[in-house]
Amino acid sequence: MKRAITLAKKALGYTSPNPLVGAVIVKDNKIIGEGYHHKAGEPHAERMALADCKESPKGATIYVTLEPCCHQGRTPPCTDAIIEAGIQHVVIGSSDPNPFVMGKGIKTLRERGITVTSHFLQKECDEINQVFFHYITTKMPYVALKYAMTADGKIATVTGASRWISNEASRQHAHKLRHQYSSILVGIETVLQDDPLLNCRLEHAVQPIRIICDSHLRIPLESQICKTAKVYETIIAYANDTMGKKGVLESLGLTLWQLPDENNKVSLPNLLKKLGENGVDSVLVEGGGSIHFSFLQSHLAQKLYIYFAPKIFGGKDAKTPVGGRGIIHPDDAFGLKLLHSQVLNGDILLEYEIESKQGNKKAIF
Repeated sequence: MKRAITLAKKALGYTSPNPLVGAVIVKDNKIIGEGYHHKAGEPHAERMALADCKESPKGATIYVTLEPCCHQGRTPPCTDAIIEAGIQHVVIGSSDPNPFVMGKGIKTLRERGITVTSHFLQKECDEINQVFFHYITTKMPYVALKYAMTADGKIATVTGASRWISNEASRQHAHKLRHQYSSILVGIETVLQDDPLLNCRLEHAVQPIRIICDSHLRIPLESQICKTAKVYETIIAYANDTMGKKGVLESLGLTLWQLPDENNKVSLPNLLKKLGENGVDSVLVEGGGSIHFSFLQSHLAQKLYIYFAPKIFGGKDAKTPVGGRGIIHPDDAFGLKLLHSQVLNGDILLEYEIESKQGNKKAIF
């Protein structure tokens, strides 16, 4: 199963909105075939593993990280392929929460006399499909916040300069995240301050959809976002067009979504809902302190990546990674659960799960 998980991870960033799945076929204590799902619309892991078999899989055991599908989608049911191949034993890591599957794959296999072992290395298998599980059950994208900060908790100097806080190894890792997530989101202040391109610079990368929260359409027409709108898919979420720029921005190739709330700001819950309806299953938020607090306060974020740089900026007015109004009492703090830590040539990456709470779903930005 560990080999199947390793195979599944090879497709990170390529399978959206499908899950990551790996499969390994074992016969007489040796691997005779293996495969993984490469891309949405292409053969599933089970069929790839069967096609890779060096000998007949009849009587063999297949280890698969996710419950095999049993419905006709863009590809035929994997349960059919397993049955036709004469597989005797199926070992499954995660159950599939997709309503079209959800236990039906296991039921189908057992009805045909195949032995099924489920929940094998489930924690490890569940972890690789956090995005898929969240999206398929909530119809909302999985949201991760990401920022780099100094040892004294600053994301910029007192002058606003922020390039670079993290080192080259951290920045390379950040581009891997951009490849893995379907979209990247920032607020208008980040665009005005840094004029970012917001693309992924890795070779053969899948470019994320760029999302800008810009309540009053203040984005400069000469910004890199506007200049490259016909190269990289870009969505601007706004509340009102008092400056009369909507038509010009659309002519540049930008997609505009008007999503006002009662305070004439962009509603983050409505934005995520619309992204989900349009097939966007994940969002990487690389904004400043205000937008980070908005996501936290509205309990719309599931993960946090922090790059700690071994340096100190100082300055009582220097920006911090989470701004906004803040909380009143320590008991109201946003809880974090450490998932992974990694040293990146001196920088330290901490990956946290943001603990879920019932909260205000009317948060705005």
